[in-house]
Parts: sequence; C-alpha cells; structure tokens
Amino acid sequence: MNYEQQPDNSEDLFSSQPPLIRAASGKRLTNLLIDRVAFYLLLMLMGLLMGMVTPQAVTYLKSIADNRLLDFLITSFLYALFMSVQEAALGGKSLGKLITGTRAVMEDGTPLSTHAAFSRGLARIVPFEPFSALFDNPPHPWHDRWTNSMVIDEKS
Repeated sequence: MNYEQQPDNSEDLFSSQPPLIRAASGKRLTNLLIDRVAFYLLLMLMGLLMGMVTPQAVTYLKSIADNRLLDFLITSFLYALFMSVQEAALGGKSLGKLITGTRAVMEDGTPLSTHAAFSRGLARIVPFEPFSALFDNPPHPWHDRWTNSMVIDEKS
C-alpha cells in the first residue's frame, strides 16, 4: 500500500479516474481541529437546550461531568457518532473536510461505505488514536488503516 503524495504524470489509456492524492498532514490536522470545535459547540448547544427545556437536566449533566470516566466514555461515543453520521451522510466528508476540500474514500478509490464510515468513527474512540498519524507522511492514522480507507485531497 504505497500511495504517492504527488500524482503520477504517466497516462493510463484505460483509466478515466484521476490519481488519488492523500491529504497532507496540515489538512488532516485542520480537519481534526475544525471537527472537534464543531463537536464541542454542538455539545454546548445541546446542553443549553436541554437546560432550557428541562432544568433538572443541568443537575444530571453536571453529575456526568463530575465523573471523569463516564464523561470521557460518553463524550468519546458521541464524537464517534458525530463523525460517523457526517461521513456516512455526506459521502466521506465532515465539516472539516468540506472546508479543506478533502474526502474519505476506500483505499481502492471507491466511495466510503456507510459501514466504513461507522467503523472509522468507532476507531476514533481508541485512546491516543489521533497521535497514530504523527510519524507518517502523508498521514495514515489507525482509523484509516483499520478500515482500509484514506483521506484524499480533492483540490489538487
């Protein structure tokens, strides 16, 4: 699985597909930051709405936040769900990917399946998973490896 970061200039007479170019580290980091900020803003909005509709919800949410392990588990699951739904519904895109012009696809270049989108989301729950891309260039984090997917640059 050796993917070039730059397109191959040789022409394939039988291929109508442009070469797949993996997204660079900077774009992947930007995607992560945008998606995390959007996720936490959504959580805050949901908490505010729950508090306005049911004031008892504030006490319940505070009890969850006070239990660090429970808070981590619930937040991780919700983030996995948040990313999975976006990638499944938007054809491999999330808010961050929409902004940076990148898309998650299967390694063979086919569109990301719903199953793969949810598997990618679940893989993100693994502790330290974001750090799995640090030493690869272009990045190939665990949620890509374990689901045979990759993030490509659509603007190259």
